[in-house]
Amino acid sequence: MRERRIATKETIMQATPMFIFYVTDPAASARFYADALGAPVVYEASDFAILPLGQGARLGLWRTENVQPRAGLAPGGAELDIALADGEALMAAEARLAAQGVTILQPLTTLGFGQAVTVADPDGHRLRLYVPAMP
Repeated sequence: MRERRIATKETIMQATPMFIFYVTDPAASARFYADALGAPVVYEASDFAILPLGQGARLGLWRTENVQPRAGLAPGGAELDIALADGEALMAAEARLAAQGVTILQPLTTLGFGQAVTVADPDGHRLRLYVPAMP
């Protein structure tokens, strides 16, 4: 894979906090999160990709076999929670992801903190989209 850069690696790595998921295929995971979150892939190489999450946070997707030092966690062992604007956006996201064949782990459900939909990314990591309950 040819590197695709919107920003340089140096700029990206010196910016804001980043959550990293270990994945088997960074390009496939980047496509999943770009589609699921409507976020651009700002850096992509054969072993790593980065997407913005908002408010300065970023999601890094690192090919498991290249993680240094070796990580004891297998892909699929984490959850990312993203708040959406309202129930309509949540229902639309669930419908869009289901139509794309994404595994829905928990359909639209009311929980103690609000309404949520939980799906699995290509490596089994959970992506929970939610709308907070009104106080």
